Amino acid sequence: MKKILFFFNELKATFWLIPVLIIIISILLAIGLVFVDQIITFSQDGLGRFLFVNSADSARSILSTISGAMIGVAGTVFSVTLVALTLASSQFGPRLIKNFMYVRLNQVVLGSYISTYLYCLIVLNAIKESDGYIFVPALSILVAIIAACANIILLIVFIHQIAISIQADKVISEISEVISKQIKTLFPKKMGDELDDERTATVDNIKSKYINIVAVKSPKSGYLQYIDGESLLRAVCSFDGLIELHFRPGDHLVEDIEIGKLYTNDNLDKEQLESISRQFVIGETKIAQQDLEFSIQQMVEIAARALSPGINDPYTAIACIDNLTATMCHLSQVSFPSKYRVDDEKNLRIIADPLDFEGVLNVSFNQIRQFSAGSTAVIIRLMDALITINGFVKKESYKKTVIKHAKMVLNVGKRSIKEESDLKDLLERSKRIVSE
Repeated sequence: MKKILFFFNELKATFWLIPVLIIIISILLAIGLVFVDQIITFSQDGLGRFLFVNSADSARSILSTISGAMIGVAGTVFSVTLVALTLASSQFGPRLIKNFMYVRLNQVVLGSYISTYLYCLIVLNAIKESDGYIFVPALSILVAIIAACANIILLIVFIHQIAISIQADKVISEISEVISKQIKTLFPKKMGDELDDERTATVDNIKSKYINIVAVKSPKSGYLQYIDGESLLRAVCSFDGLIELHFRPGDHLVEDIEIGKLYTNDNLDKEQLESISRQFVIGETKIAQQDLEFSIQQMVEIAARALSPGINDPYTAIACIDNLTATMCHLSQVSFPSKYRVDDEKNLRIIADPLDFEGVLNVSFNQIRQFSAGSTAVIIRLMDALITINGFVKKESYKKTVIKHAKMVLNVGKRSIKEESDLKDLLERSKRIVSE
């Protein structure tokens, strides 16, 4: 079920799904309203003379004008979207194009204009005038006029959205929001199905009880996008086995590389092995559903580009550091999942390769630190960020990791900061976290 939900979420993220749905709805609406016009005759008295068209020529003129305008504006909207994607790609990196394609407003605007165009064509075709018989779908034409007015407002909203969507602070805040949602999903407050320390020490003994060891290999090259943990657990339990995974979502796989080892006492047939392989989704690109590091790497890429000599924008890099600091402060207080997963009877079934605090901190700050040489403001902000994170950290192992990063930042500062006052400022700050 979760695997189906994964594919559904990926489908929702495509650029074409919402426009296609809007187009289908508009076609059904046109057919339905024309049918209503055939049954009901709307009065032309009172306000009706301002709302309903009773002339076939006027109806054709109105619908032709609306349809022509809508398809023209649809082309403009598509061009503006491509320009925004080009700017985003050059300024923030090509991997962020996907984020702009996911914006619902862009999809709705494109779908609305194309669907209005098709709606007008269908209604226009329904107008009949021959041998004294005149059929003018007055209600359908009124809906077309209303849709045209709504699309004008939608165009203004779209231009406003595009104007602010390519601003660095907006892009960074949206990525930060995505990361926050991922953290709440991947790291809930209560983590279950974990082995205690005593049983953890007996993992090798548990493995030795199995007779057969079968290599689970990747069927193709690509990125591991998703692991259906619940289905994998049920599949392993069905033949009373144990699986040890060597990769996690976000890792790149090569065809026939060993994804994991399957321990069992049974001789498994091809169908049983395929039931294991089906729990891994491998694709051409990384996605963020189970890969927290992917979203963090997007933020890091923005910072790295901002620190390049060609751009030299320390303020954008500092904004990325600030948002990553908030993320790491939150992660310092969550319970990272154990690498061990057990069934209902507390039997060890899966040994995973999970994220840990040190790994996420490395992904967040290593590259920014490496690119920060020569940018005094960024180096000092990195030190401030680590001081802030250290204030939230409770586990001793986490503190050692934060201090290690602070020492590396200090070393970068000592090598690259030439001004004595700036270096003195960095040294003073470092004393709050690094003991000489």
